[in-house]
Amino acid sequence: MPESLPLFPLQAVLLPGASLPLHIFEPRYRQLTVDLVTGAVPGREFGVVAMRPANDNEVTELAQLREIGCTAALRQAKRLPDGRYDIITTGGRRFRLLDLDATSAPYLLGTVEWLPDHAVPKGAGVASLADAARAAHRRYCEAAWQDDDWSEPPVDLDVCELAHVIAADCLLTLDDRQRLLEETRPIHRLRMAVRLLNRETGLLTALRAVPAPPSEFTTPISLN
Repeated sequence: MPESLPLFPLQAVLLPGASLPLHIFEPRYRQLTVDLVTGAVPGREFGVVAMRPANDNEVTELAQLREIGCTAALRQAKRLPDGRYDIITTGGRRFRLLDLDATSAPYLLGTVEWLPDHAVPKGAGVASLADAARAAHRRYCEAAWQDDDWSEPPVDLDVCELAHVIAADCLLTLDDRQRLLEETRPIHRLRMAVRLLNRETGLLTALRAVPAPPSEFTTPISLN
């Protein structure tokens, strides 16, 4: 059944299981943070949905947002002396955005339906693909990061979660991340992640350049 969810539009895509730090300074999102901290918002979670390219960053219509988003669960919140907040969130469930309400609350509300995965087919090919994905992730991280900036995915990680986990360690475009988020077939999603990581590893090798380490991206981003 459709549910109501507070929304935080961003020029970014949150993947399930990924960490997202945010610096909250706009009054309406300060109020959202207060409602999350106090439990006024059930589950202490809100929806992160990517904005479509536009000249106006003020979201008032459904057409300004991507159709598929991801919930963000509040993990840490630090109130600053001037009333701003630094928060840490973790990606959770994917949803389809059905409607947008810009008037009922200080912040945006969305009517959403949850977007589950399809079942994973059984067979030896699944394990082989998971091994290939882990190898692609290892090659990318060895080319991009220092040894202490990344770690192998847990050995018992469900194959449905593996694509999102390995993609979170890779600096991908917004469109690449959105396509991963929207894919509900775990095997197709994992194949997609392998292609993307192999592509990025090839670029890093050809350019002989590496991105900034993940620690540079732990400072809360300010997009509200």
